[in-house]
Amino acid sequence: MGFLDHSTNSIIVDAVLTDIGRKLLARNDGSFSIAKFSLGDDEVDYTTIQKYGRTVGKERIEKNTPVFEAQTNANIALKHPLISLSNPTLVRLPSVSLSSAGLSSDTLSMDTSTNSRRSISVEQTISSTITIDPELRDNRFIVTIPNRFLQIEGQVPVFVDVNDVAQYVLAADGTRTAQEGTRVTFNLVTRSITASQFSVYGTSSNKNVIEGVANVRGVSSGAEKQFLIQITKAT
Repeated sequence: MGFLDHSTNSIIVDAVLTDIGRKLLARNDGSFSIAKFSLGDDEVDYTTIQKYGRTVGKERIEKNTPVFEAQTNANIALKHPLISLSNPTLVRLPSVSLSSAGLSSDTLSMDTSTNSRRSISVEQTISSTITIDPELRDNRFIVTIPNRFLQIEGQVPVFVDVNDVAQYVLAADGTRTAQEGTRVTFNLVTRSITASQFSVYGTSSNKNVIEGVANVRGVSSGAEKQFLIQITKAT
């Protein structure tokens, strides 16, 4: 959903169903029900406030920010969701960090033989020594990966979109970090990738390597982390 025109007193709203929404509506069995919605500020450039100050910067954002049209692809429709918090003194938000064998500079290396399975640990972190606010502790994490080449061991995706991107919802482990954050561990496994797939989807510089982007986002905090996955064809 997007606001297309704010130059007059009239508010024009462009609302469309996502791919999964149209799929549920097409069933015609009552499974389609809008129970809640989210808002986001994907278009907002907050450096405007840093440059012009809170008052003038806010006015420039309101008057000059172009608004995206509504997207049917749920993976790109809401990249930066807004969250509601009751703590008025909150000054820091948590982030999520990744750790795994083969992970270097936000790039995870895998192959189709010995390194076809990687254990990935995701946990909440926050700067300074303060603990994470209870409202921002993620009990679930949303993981999106290219379904054509990868899967999460022992898990079933919530849905796979038209671009063959799979979305998984994973429950956090029972353990807490030193800052009262949550963590989740899962195994990322390569699918059976044929030589013809490497020739089609391999990078332009090396047809023995396929690259894909994965994303992990905390449901409560909205904090997310993207990383590149490189899958090398076994020789």
